[in-house]
Amino acid sequence: MPETPEMTPQAQAEILAKALPYMLRYDEQTVVVKYGGHAMGDPELARAFAEDITLLKTSGIHPIVVHGGGPQIGRMLDKLGIKSEFRAGLRVTDKATVEIVEMVLAGGINKEIVQAINREGGRAVGLCGKDGNMVIVRKATRTMIDPDSNIERIVDLGFVGEPDTVNPAVLRMVSKEDLIPVVAPVAPGLDGETYNVNADTFAGAIAGALSAKRLLFLTDVDGVLDRDKRLIKELTVAEAKRLIDDGTISGGMIPKVETCIEAVERGVEGVVILNGKVPHAVLLELFTEHGAGTLITP
Repeated sequence: MPETPEMTPQAQAEILAKALPYMLRYDEQTVVVKYGGHAMGDPELARAFAEDITLLKTSGIHPIVVHGGGPQIGRMLDKLGIKSEFRAGLRVTDKATVEIVEMVLAGGINKEIVQAINREGGRAVGLCGKDGNMVIVRKATRTMIDPDSNIERIVDLGFVGEPDTVNPAVLRMVSKEDLIPVVAPVAPGLDGETYNVNADTFAGAIAGALSAKRLLFLTDVDGVLDRDKRLIKELTVAEAKRLIDDGTISGGMIPKVETCIEAVERGVEGVVILNGKVPHAVLLELFTEHGAGTLITP
């Protein structure tokens, strides 16, 4: 395989000069990044992600990482012989399962990401929604149509929560100390129990509470596509809702876009859905003219 030619100093300087206006745009601003999917399981992509987050911090931006870990939770449950069930698209989480969820998310995965960022020269700190009562949740409920009776019924998801209140004081304090918060979506409920929270929803709630400049969702797709499967670079909230209504946005992209809309309505300036399988996707989105995904704005 031929070697990639080394970039000249002039070419490097030109790239930095082009990136500078975008660096200034985000200077001292908060950027929340939801990290998950295939990018998390690929060592090279994980290293590139850690480099990106470290570079954001050294550039004067305040990145906050919120991570998921569904596949890793599933593997651990299988290993321990604990059966897992999904209803209405969410994992039903009983008492035994939520203990495993907390162990995998706030323990193993969280510390792996922290270590990866620290290895690249950053100073990351692992947190979860319990720290400083950062996020308090209410028990999540969903409705489903019973296939036999065709009657709508409420589904009990167990210890699955949705953000009720967010206190970002801990995140602000950590960010001011030149540290990078890495947050697992596990949080206490109003009843004092531990709850598993969908990572997208968790990231949206945190970004809204911080009035973040950007919320980036690293996914397994390039972004929102039109009917001809071409990437839509930018959407307003009203346009996104219309594309859901007319069926252009469908399937698993609907809840993702709805979470984006909710985050914008909470006060986030812009939310981006982009492909986390592209190396340095975060830098491409923030520091280049055309970005790397679909930007949703008010």
